[in-house]
Amino acid sequence: MPGTNISAAEVTHVSIHGFWLLLGDEELLLPFSEFPWFRQATIEQLTTIEWPSPDHLYWPLLDVDLSVASVRRPEDFSLVSAVSANPALQPAAPQAARC
Repeated sequence: MPGTNISAAEVTHVSIHGFWLLLGDEELLLPFSEFPWFRQATIEQLTTIEWPSPDHLYWPLLDVDLSVASVRRPEDFSLVSAVSANPALQPAAPQAARC
C-alpha cells in the first residue's frame, strides 16, 4: 500500500481558460473546456483541494472527486456527460440592469 502523500496540491494560476494545479513537482492544466464543473467556481472553491492519495483529488467545497490520471490525460476519460443539462436545475441567467 502506498505511503501517505505529504505534498500538498496547490492551484498556482487561474485564467479564463482554466487553472494550473501543482502536484508535487508536476504542474497540470485543467482547461474549463475539459473540466466544465470548475468554470463557475470561486477562487476559494478552486484552491480548497485535498490530495488524499496519489491518484485521488478532492475539492470539498464543490464536492468534486477526480483521478489524477484523468487530469493528466482527460482524452482517455469521458468527463463531460453526453446528456443535455436539465434547464430546470440550471441557475437563472442574470437579468439586465434597468435604468
